[in-house]
Amino acid sequence: MAWKVGRASSTFLLNRLVNGRISSQTPRNFSSADANIHSFREKMMDQMLHLDVNSQVGSCMPLAAMRIGTMIHNIEVNPGQGGKLVRAAGTCAKILKEPTSRYVMVRLPSGAEKLIDTRCRATIGQVSNPSHGSRKLRKAGQSRWLGRRPVVRGVAMNPVDHPHGGGEGRSKSSGNYGRCSSTPWGKPSKSGYKTGPLKRRR
Repeated sequence: MAWKVGRASSTFLLNRLVNGRISSQTPRNFSSADANIHSFREKMMDQMLHLDVNSQVGSCMPLAAMRIGTMIHNIEVNPGQGGKLVRAAGTCAKILKEPTSRYVMVRLPSGAEKLIDTRCRATIGQVSNPSHGSRKLRKAGQSRWLGRRPVVRGVAMNPVDHPHGGGEGRSKSSGNYGRCSSTPWGKPSKSGYKTGPLKRRR
């Protein structure tokens, strides 16, 4: 059964679930200002302390209601936006600090540590199919089935196709001595050349 409840009434529904009474409708005279978020978080933390983490795998809840060290995935960046982070196969993130303030420290699979709003939701557990990255393709055609096109080196092309093309034999200079490596569109790809937008540099 799917719950069709507005974003503003999610706190009320979770309070009903914690208290043992389930209702899919929010009373008209109920005000979000009357809900005590601090007491709600204490109730959720009390239940999380008495329940095994394995029994909570697959549950989606705000980061404020989770414990330190919990493995999570499908994390929101902004409250109510939907999952944006840690959605690849076999990935998971870890809560590093107790979510007591407005932001919580989360370690992403890349090793980066990010501050995320405690009102954002996440799913407890790890994404399935962890062996996806170690899978070997049986033949070249299988990579074409996945939509991946062949990669051709620039030195194997003609001068009209790539700046590295042409020359006699295995020539890296492409007819111009001392020319650095570049992209197919002529921009240098090495030697510390800045390719980002000017706004970021300022």
